[in-house]
Amino acid sequence: MYLKNLHLRSFRNYGDRQINFTAQKTIIVGNNAQGKSNLLEAVELLATLKSHRTSRDRELILDTSPVGQIEGILERTYGTTQLSLTLRRQGKRTVALNREALRRQLDFLGILNAVQFSSLDLDLVRGAPDARRNWIDSLLVQLEPVYAHILQQYGKVLRQRNALLKKIRLEREADATKNTEFSKPYDTQLRLWDEQLAAAGSRVTRRRARVLARLTPIARAWHNRISSKTEQLEINYLPNVEWTEDEPEKVQQAFLDKIEQRRTAEYYQGKTVVGPHRDEIEFSIDRSPARYYGSQGQQRTLVLALKLAELKLIEEVVGEPPLLLLDDVLAELDPNRQNQLLAAIGDRFQTLITTTHLGSFNHDWIQDSQIMSVEAGKIRETILE
Repeated sequence: MYLKNLHLRSFRNYGDRQINFTAQKTIIVGNNAQGKSNLLEAVELLATLKSHRTSRDRELILDTSPVGQIEGILERTYGTTQLSLTLRRQGKRTVALNREALRRQLDFLGILNAVQFSSLDLDLVRGAPDARRNWIDSLLVQLEPVYAHILQQYGKVLRQRNALLKKIRLEREADATKNTEFSKPYDTQLRLWDEQLAAAGSRVTRRRARVLARLTPIARAWHNRISSKTEQLEINYLPNVEWTEDEPEKVQQAFLDKIEQRRTAEYYQGKTVVGPHRDEIEFSIDRSPARYYGSQGQQRTLVLALKLAELKLIEEVVGEPPLLLLDDVLAELDPNRQNQLLAAIGDRFQTLITTTHLGSFNHDWIQDSQIMSVEAGKIRETILE
C-alpha cells in the first residue's frame, strides 16, 4: 500500500496543508515542536482512529477552528481509496470513504495499515501493564478490525458491572448490619453481568493469545539478528484468567470459576477484579524480566524487534506491506541498531521518518528519499545537490 497524498485542515498546528508523497521513503526534517510528529500522527489516525499522544479530539484541532480534518489518498492492489476523518471540538467525529459517510467507524478500520515507532514506545517494556495491553490491542485492530467492536463490548460490560459492584459496596458501608447478606438483593442481576463478562472477556483473551503466538517467533528472530544471537527474547502472555484450551465454552467457564473465587474481594473493593483488563504481557531477556533488569540498550533492541515483527505480521495477514512511521527514533538508537533498522526497511515499506538532522542517514538513503523541511507548521520540499 502507498499513501499518495495527505491533506490537513486545522489539524494541530497546520491550517491548510497538502503533502504529496513522491518516493517510497520520506524524511521529514525540522527542530522540535515544529509539527513533524503531527504529520505522522495524522497518518496514525487514518490507520487506527487513535492517537498515541492524546484521547481528546479537541487537542487535535487548531485553536482557532471548531473543526479539523485529515484526508488521505491511498493506493492498494485493489484500487485507490480516499479516506477522510473529520474532528469536532463540539460533537462526534465522522469518517468517510471515497467521500461517502460511514455509519460505523468500524468500517473505516483496516483500509490503511501502519506501524508507528517513537521514543514513547520504550514504555512498552518499562511502563505499566496497560501500555502493553494497548499495544497488543492496537495491533489486533489492524489485523482484525472487528476486534475494535469486541473490545468496545467488553468495556461496556465492565463499566456496567463495576457500577453495580460499587452500588453494592456503598450500600454495605451504609448499613453494616447486613454483613454477608448485603449482596443477596443483587445476586440475579450480578450473575447476568458475570455471564456477559465471561462471554466478552473470553473473546478478548483468546485473540490476544493467538496474535502473540504468531508474533513471538517473528520478534525472536529479529531480536536474534539485532543482538547477534547473544541474547534470547521470550514473550509470555499472562492472562488474568488462565485457560488451556482455545474453546469458547471452556474459556468462559474459566472466567466464571475465577469470578466465583474472587466474589468476596469484588464486593469489598466495589469493582471487577477478574478479566483481560488485568492481563499482563511479560518480556524476558535471557529469562530475566526486561522491565526490571534490561539495560536501556536491551530495551531498545527489544522494542525494535517488536516493531519489525509487527510489520512482517501485518504484511502476512493483509497481503500488503503496511506504512512505517518512525518518529525521531534514530536518535534513540546506537549506530548498530540504526543500521539494522534502515537495512530492514530498505524499499519494502513506505516509510515516513522524522529527524532533527540528516546526519544519521547514509548517502544512498538520502538520495533515494523525498526530503521535507517543517517549520512552524509550514512544509517545503528540499532538493539536495
